[in-house]
Amino acid sequence: MPQRETTLPGQAEGLSLQRRPVRVVAVASGKGGVGKTCVSVNLAVALAGAGQRTLLFDADLGLANVDVLLGLQPRYTLADVLEGRCTVDDAVIEGPRGLAVVPAASGKRRMAELSTGEHVGVVRAFSEMRRDVDVMIVDTAAGICDSVLTFGQAAQDVVVVVCNEPASITDAYALIKVLSRERGVARVQVLANMVRGADEGRELFGKLVRVSERFLDVTLSHLGSVPHDEWMRRAVQRQQAAVEAYPGCASSRALADVARRIGQWRPPQGARGPVEFFVERLVTSAGVSA
Repeated sequence: MPQRETTLPGQAEGLSLQRRPVRVVAVASGKGGVGKTCVSVNLAVALAGAGQRTLLFDADLGLANVDVLLGLQPRYTLADVLEGRCTVDDAVIEGPRGLAVVPAASGKRRMAELSTGEHVGVVRAFSEMRRDVDVMIVDTAAGICDSVLTFGQAAQDVVVVVCNEPASITDAYALIKVLSRERGVARVQVLANMVRGADEGRELFGKLVRVSERFLDVTLSHLGSVPHDEWMRRAVQRQQAAVEAYPGCASSRALADVARRIGQWRPPQGARGPVEFFVERLVTSAGVSA
């Protein structure tokens, strides 16, 4: 039986009047421990620092920690939005460099057990936002749970973070396979993290390309390589983004370069389907330019 879509508080009160399309990038990984959230946080802070109006959505719904990594103390979280206590705009907290953050709750089992319809409702709740946004980074959970698949499907771009370990490579391929076959994701960006150099990153990317070309109808692109860096660990301990705390370190320079590439991507041209973040803005924008 198909899941019913959940209407979140405020959705029936009217759509955002903003017509600007929003570039939505979902950051995912096949397994935990590959630095996915650090990548999401640093890309978002770097984009904000480059002048992009950036929104960071913590979509690891049951084990959220973006606010912890940035040393923020949210008054509301996505759990409050779901329970009708506030809107998505109310839940936004300000991070470094003008970054806007939508935090989720940590340790709430209910948030980790949302239905497919409720995940779609979360996606559609963002259409109610009044904030002017250029790009949204979605830090998904690790693995292939339904929230990861729905949020990946609802984004214009999916970045899969992988490190040079057999389990990480195997699980990254599994994630790409499920996104492609079950959710129709045809293009995936691969970011090699915690590697010893650019050559290792390209080799890691090549492994994924070879197996994907044989078995999947999906296009992989190498977004970049981020070296293993002790300064990243120190930034985590300081509850700051490395690109802000240690902008000159190797990992910060690599992530800033990736952020520049993302900032140069063309804005989305119209909607691809009904399950898409800020879909009304995409439809309106396409109608205006037609």
